[in-house]
Amino acid sequence: MGVSKLVVRDLQETILAGVQIAVTPNDPDKNIQKIVKWLNLAAEDCNPDLIVFPETITTGFATGLSKDDLWDLVDTIPGRFTDRISEEAQRLNKHVVLPTYSRGKKRGEIYNSAVLIGNNGDIVGVYNKTHIYPAERKWSLPGQTAEVFETPFAKIGIVICYDGDYPELSRILAMKGAEIIVRPSALLRSFELWKLTNCARAFDNHVYLAGINAVGTDGQENYYFGNSMIVSPLAQQLALATAGENVISARLDPYPLKYMSYGIKRPMVYNHLEDRNVSVYQGILSEAKSQFPLSEQYPKDKN
Repeated sequence: MGVSKLVVRDLQETILAGVQIAVTPNDPDKNIQKIVKWLNLAAEDCNPDLIVFPETITTGFATGLSKDDLWDLVDTIPGRFTDRISEEAQRLNKHVVLPTYSRGKKRGEIYNSAVLIGNNGDIVGVYNKTHIYPAERKWSLPGQTAEVFETPFAKIGIVICYDGDYPELSRILAMKGAEIIVRPSALLRSFELWKLTNCARAFDNHVYLAGINAVGTDGQENYYFGNSMIVSPLAQQLALATAGENVISARLDPYPLKYMSYGIKRPMVYNHLEDRNVSVYQGILSEAKSQFPLSEQYPKDKN
């Protein structure tokens, strides 16, 4: 028997944009108005196919609210937040990633979500953050699935902030066919970690990665440094924001692995997905503990 060959669909030439804006803490209606304003600015500025916003853009990340009060403040998906952005996405003919806390089935059940809205206004898919940052366990529940969503221009995977620290999550999205991974974030750690993990996840899997980070303050006066970026499958930064409110964009080459590096003509000869030696990965899905203790540990069963 012959070996079947995996058929990989090439990206069309795609323009990807990220909108890095500050929220008014715990005021979703005001923030939705601002999102609509910046959607229009991004559409006019660079005419992108996809526009991505930072993590929990409807409220800010750390709200200072109880789980019940946060549940009352936000909404379901679909709901009033997604309905308003869906209207605007359809009017502008743009795909949009809207990150927001969302209601679970019971009062107090909260998910940290990102909604991919199509250019026809329909919800293409919803991702719930699977790796909950330790302090966030006080109010968020982890999602249990990681899917890739088909659009007319590319296959899209979504991770959220802390998720981007985990190579396995981006890897499974790449194995499922993702060509672009978007990473809405409210990252408070160092710029070095932000840049390293964005570039590594793009290069690990030879995908485009858009890390769109929060800026300004949230309900607990955490200050976010922005520096949103778009990274190529060869780990080249194609766009980098400052620490203020910005729109960044990049035109994505539909043949990003033609050459071994950017700016040279040497043909590419390796591929991190195809060259894996999977025989050495026994036990990769087992639980594990670090050999070094933490100064503080948040229990995983807070919820």
